[in-house]
Amino acid sequence: MTTKTIPEKTIKEEIRDKYGSIARTAGSCCGSSPASDASKKVGYSDDDISAVPGGANLGLGCGNPVAIASLQPGETVLDLGSGGGFDAFLAAKKVGPSGRVIGVDMTPDMIERARANAKAGGYANVDFRLGEIEALPVEDNSVDVIISNCVINLALDKSRVFSEALRVLKPGGRFMVSDTVMTRPLPEPIQKSVAAYMGCISGALMKEEYLSMLRAAGFAKADIVKNSPIDFGSAIKSLGFQVDIPPAELAGIIGILDISITSITVSAVKKNVRQ
Repeated sequence: MTTKTIPEKTIKEEIRDKYGSIARTAGSCCGSSPASDASKKVGYSDDDISAVPGGANLGLGCGNPVAIASLQPGETVLDLGSGGGFDAFLAAKKVGPSGRVIGVDMTPDMIERARANAKAGGYANVDFRLGEIEALPVEDNSVDVIISNCVINLALDKSRVFSEALRVLKPGGRFMVSDTVMTRPLPEPIQKSVAAYMGCISGALMKEEYLSMLRAAGFAKADIVKNSPIDFGSAIKSLGFQVDIPPAELAGIIGILDISITSITVSAVKKNVRQ
């Protein structure tokens, strides 16, 4: 795994630095495309994009978990790695004034940005908290639904993330996240690249391992409900010199990544005590 070849402290520092910079500058990790274009490519509609404060959509997702989470009025939703608040605000509209959305992010600048967006949009039912998704600042058995969008692949201890998710969900609670996974091992230069880890590539689990880890944590009905290819070509071109890939080999590396990394949306549930 990547974390065996890249120091964990380095990865965490790089994550905070990179996503802190994105929060401050409203950049996107998806290249030069506007955030709205990047979001449309992964399943968001024009209505979704226009429904939230302008500074909330940073174009950082790889899917749209809110669209298929079947959120209901009055539910409590937890967004893992909430960023600028895009998914949290979409969820807030679905759960309504009687519901509640909690966003957790490890980057102080993201929390500051999300809180400013919430104030600007008048979202009284959204609460953003600074914390790591491996140690959630959320009470046991307090959440109806967990959503997340292309964030768990960045976590260093994914089994801990799934255990924490199970802890905070109510019995019968739902887990609906979009993430990147591998369908085959990555080339060694990419595996060892901090830049590739930041780009949601080398930190990804194998697809089968993702589901197995969820089940091992105690989740039931863990399944992939959507599977979408991702074009990482432009991202890898920007990482090429950072991972010491000779230009002559870069095209081949991009071709391998196109068939090695995919986006999935996963659903699972926390067992009821009677099950």
